[in-house]
Amino acid sequence: MLIGGIQKFSLINYPKKAAAVIFTQGCSFFCHYCHNPELVLKDEFNTPLNIEDIFSFLLTRQGKLDAVVISGGEPTLQKNLIDFIKRVKKLNFLVKLDTNGVNPKIIKDLISQNLIDYIAMDLKAPLDKYPKVTNVDLSSKRIEESIKIIMSSNIDYEFRSTLVKNLHEKEDIEEMAKSIKDAKLYILQEFVPKVTLNPAYSKETAFSDEDMLNMQNKALRHVKKCFIR
Repeated sequence: MLIGGIQKFSLINYPKKAAAVIFTQGCSFFCHYCHNPELVLKDEFNTPLNIEDIFSFLLTRQGKLDAVVISGGEPTLQKNLIDFIKRVKKLNFLVKLDTNGVNPKIIKDLISQNLIDYIAMDLKAPLDKYPKVTNVDLSSKRIEESIKIIMSSNIDYEFRSTLVKNLHEKEDIEEMAKSIKDAKLYILQEFVPKVTLNPAYSKETAFSDEDMLNMQNKALRHVKKCFIR
């Protein structure tokens, strides 16, 4: 595991749970608006944290934290992710995975082995517009497969989209919601201009509150719940 950072306490990364958040290095996408270029671009990687130091910390948090969130970057790129999570589960923590859905086989393995309790998958764009947002010419089949695996599982899940002007059109939201039709929860995230992987997007303006509400209403035609974050 290449771990670029850890947030030792969070009340917002795992719904209704106190959690530590582990950030892995490396990603399969290069989204313009990404707020974590130091976890995506190899030239910006810090020296990875020591795995045993991570577990020494988690040992001290037993009974004080409920969960461990594994985020990124893209965690499913890590070759020993399954073994790492097995160690976390042995400490009796709930585990949440944040993923972009690029590795459906890994997601399926984690679910089938009961290694994750919650999964959050980023939906980047309408499926035919993924290359525009991610800067990767990727077939949508893997994204579609991950959606099906997650929605047919028996674990809690959410899909989420960060909406950015010049990358997303207001009309896109309905197509995105259709791709996860009948999903239990869809989160629309407001873009906050700050450090971004593509510096040109660090000053992009976000959609207005009215626009976000309109997009939420469109999404609700196709999913069971849709919140703005």
